[in-house]
Amino acid sequence: MKMKQTVETIPATGGSPRATPPHPAAKLRLAGLVLTALLGSILVIWVSRTTWGRVNHLQTEFAGLRAKDFYLAVHMKSGIEQLNDSLLRYRLRGEAADYTRFYKNSKELTQWFEINQNNAVTPLEREFFKRMGGAYNDYLTDSTNLLSARIGFLETKAVAFPTSYEKVQQQSQRLLNLCDSFIRDQSSAFDNFLQESNQTLATFQRLLKLSLALLLSLIVALAILVYRGMIAPLRFRLTESRAIIARQEKLASLGVLAAGVAHEIRNPLTAIKFRLYSLKKSLPAGLADSEDAVVIGDEISRLERIVRDFLQFARPSEPEFITIPTQRILEEVNELLKPQLKKSSIELKLDPSEPVWVRADTQQIKQVLINLIQNSADSIGSNGVITLRARNGEGGRAIMDVIDNGKGIPPEVQQRLFDPFFTTKDGGTGLGLPIAARIVEKHGGELRYQTQLNRGTVFSVVLPRVGEHET
Repeated sequence: MKMKQTVETIPATGGSPRATPPHPAAKLRLAGLVLTALLGSILVIWVSRTTWGRVNHLQTEFAGLRAKDFYLAVHMKSGIEQLNDSLLRYRLRGEAADYTRFYKNSKELTQWFEINQNNAVTPLEREFFKRMGGAYNDYLTDSTNLLSARIGFLETKAVAFPTSYEKVQQQSQRLLNLCDSFIRDQSSAFDNFLQESNQTLATFQRLLKLSLALLLSLIVALAILVYRGMIAPLRFRLTESRAIIARQEKLASLGVLAAGVAHEIRNPLTAIKFRLYSLKKSLPAGLADSEDAVVIGDEISRLERIVRDFLQFARPSEPEFITIPTQRILEEVNELLKPQLKKSSIELKLDPSEPVWVRADTQQIKQVLINLIQNSADSIGSNGVITLRARNGEGGRAIMDVIDNGKGIPPEVQQRLFDPFFTTKDGGTGLGLPIAARIVEKHGGELRYQTQLNRGTVFSVVLPRVGEHET
């Protein structure tokens, strides 16, 4: 008979740690912790790689910048203007010094042009020197021819110089226009570079902010998950342990008190019971069986039972362990209670199971099972089923289940279910479940339950399992 688990497992007081598997919420928290760490790591790695790539690109761009590259066109323009000045002075004065200066300047400018042409890096620079090369060669050729024509003019009085000079001026103007165009293109390229650099820096700033936000979010998420997954359960266990310790201290005090109370109550009860017996013998037959005498006798028996249960709860006897299969214990309990429950139309059945061996005090464990079965029968009332089942549990545990299809346990009762002297039965002592829990505790086990209103309850006696080689 399967039951839906809707209430957490309640262990016996003290005892060994629970053998229940991790709660689903704990698994979800662990999965959330791993997933958060994984996603956070992926995002941080992505941001780091993106930032690193942009920084490398920006560093490469800055490394390619050379201050002298911005003066290529200026230097070329200045050299052309110097050559034009030399040509003009030579035309006006015809001095050999101007002729020599022109050749010297043209040679230096040509060497500078060839060196920088070979060292051109950017596409813009290579395009500039490519377009300047042919025009500059034409300019040098016509300028040299002009100088030679000027010498001939001095000797032969020729008048062809002005026309040739005008042609050279046009070629020099072409070169100057190319230099101006290169300066504008270079300025535009530099503006674009600055704009791209600013965008890269802005992106880098956003990525840094994103990284910081991700890091803070990851820290907060990890802190929450660690608190809920580790610290909160530890605090709960600490509170639970303190409650157990406080309860054990109360039980210890109760044990000391129990001996004195039981001694003081038992002696008068014995005397009263003996006097009642003597009184019944001395009375006529009709009066001896009167209602008052019966009530007095029943109440004396009830007090004796309360004292006995109280002593058993406060000072339970030490178990006498033997190695026995749980199925045998359940079979004996089933044979003992089945006829009695049949009178209330309650079927007590035993599910077959594999051999599960434990070390236990047979009489004490049977007392626990009998108490649980009687509680199940009270919950059912009549016309129900109680199932006994033995099974292997996780963590080296043996489990004996008492399953009923009764009314279930209300939430307000669950909170006080194992409190001594708390009962919902008329005439009950409220010590049945506390005694059962103490007995199971003495065996190093736990008493658990799972319940659902109007569906039934499962009580489980969890004991350490013994391996087959130990039997």
